[in-house]
Amino acid sequence: MTPGQTVELMTREGLFLARAAYSPHSQIRARIWTFDPDEKVDFEFFRRRINSSISIRQRMGFYNLETSKKQKTACRLIHGESDLLPGLIVDQYADHLVAQFLSAGAEFWKTTIVELLIEITGIQNIYNRSDSDARLMEGMPIEKGLIHGIIEDPISIVENDLNYKINLIEGHKTGFYLDQCRNRKRVRELARDCDVLDCFSYTGGFSMNALAGGAKSIVTIDSSGDSLSTAKENISNNNLPLEKAEFIEGDVFHLLRKFRDSRRSFDMIVLDPPKFAQSTSQVEKASRGYKDINLLAFKLLRPGGILVTFSCSGGIKIELFQKIVAGAALDAGAKSTIIERLHQSGDHPVSLEFPEGSYLKGLICIRN
Repeated sequence: MTPGQTVELMTREGLFLARAAYSPHSQIRARIWTFDPDEKVDFEFFRRRINSSISIRQRMGFYNLETSKKQKTACRLIHGESDLLPGLIVDQYADHLVAQFLSAGAEFWKTTIVELLIEITGIQNIYNRSDSDARLMEGMPIEKGLIHGIIEDPISIVENDLNYKINLIEGHKTGFYLDQCRNRKRVRELARDCDVLDCFSYTGGFSMNALAGGAKSIVTIDSSGDSLSTAKENISNNNLPLEKAEFIEGDVFHLLRKFRDSRRSFDMIVLDPPKFAQSTSQVEKASRGYKDINLLAFKLLRPGGILVTFSCSGGIKIELFQKIVAGAALDAGAKSTIIERLHQSGDHPVSLEFPEGSYLKGLICIRN
């Protein structure tokens, strides 16, 4: 049987349960397409599912078929299991689509999916960023490359009235962290008159928004010099005060200890680290990493200061993340209160039947 081929799941008594994509090399041997015995998994099935996913974004105001290309907006159009299309991710960046085929089923139907994406969106330029380790767990090789049309690299998008330079071919994830859209805006709303520290900054999304919100200064830290160069370019291209920004390339843990030892402090600190836990087996080790970095942040935070801290590790549930941050505050000798909880943007929906889809969790804490 071919990986990704549709199979029927039956009870011992022969009663129909579901139709699913078969994956012989994965711990999840069958990923459900439909529980409806009358629904076939064919071309029209994917047309309905893709249309449904995009219509949700249209109703919520994330995507407008007529203006998205002209206004250079960006959003996630298909979010895997939460859009009832397991293993399929599709992000729209202006007149480009970036797709990830992360399950055997999505890979099996790739040609059909690409044809429908072109038909439904009218976007011709599609790039494959199936370079996630998730494919290895499905027994498939990592892939990336042009699928259809041409790819401009870099391209420019607009989010919350700010312009971002995006590298679709080599950038993180599909090129950008679309899931932080509304959280970047929230940082902008809170940053006025603050000395801000932006850790794991990537291309400066939070830094740009802090400056746009009237921050007094911003220190932007990332391990990638190329990302910091793009962050500097983004700030300059948006006519934000570059003289208020300091860019430091290096290990965030090391630099925060250096700041602690020199008694440097900030009014706002943003911690948006990469995924520390790739699986549940790594949760304990990841928890230590999250605690260490939040402890250092609390020590650098001035009284009345704001910590905006995130975890994108699916294995770190929100209850555990709060306990980790609480333990970090206690060990730092800092009394702190949660004033707001943050989540992924609404174009990354969470199915009621798939709570694992709620992977991004964040806390806004104020040091009392």
